[in-house]
Amino acid sequence: MKHIGTDQKVVTTDEFDREPTPAELDAIACEMPAIQAEVELLDAQIIALDRTPNEVDARRIRRAQRRVLVARRTLANTTTGTAEVSA
Repeated sequence: MKHIGTDQKVVTTDEFDREPTPAELDAIACEMPAIQAEVELLDAQIIALDRTPNEVDARRIRRAQRRVLVARRTLANTTTGTAEVSA
């Protein structure tokens, strides 16, 4: 009986089996405030699910939602060197 493992080709290519490039790491760093704000919102929502929501929980969720919106707005308004268009 022949073992098929020796006849198989590599399934994954080098494209998927690599570390992030510096440009990708920079993009992640730029998006980190929005990611953190979304995590804080999720935390606030989970806390409200664990018990009967009260006014403090509602305020915590509203503040977290505002932080998400501010972070997304800031990210959307951030221009990169390649995306700038002169008027």
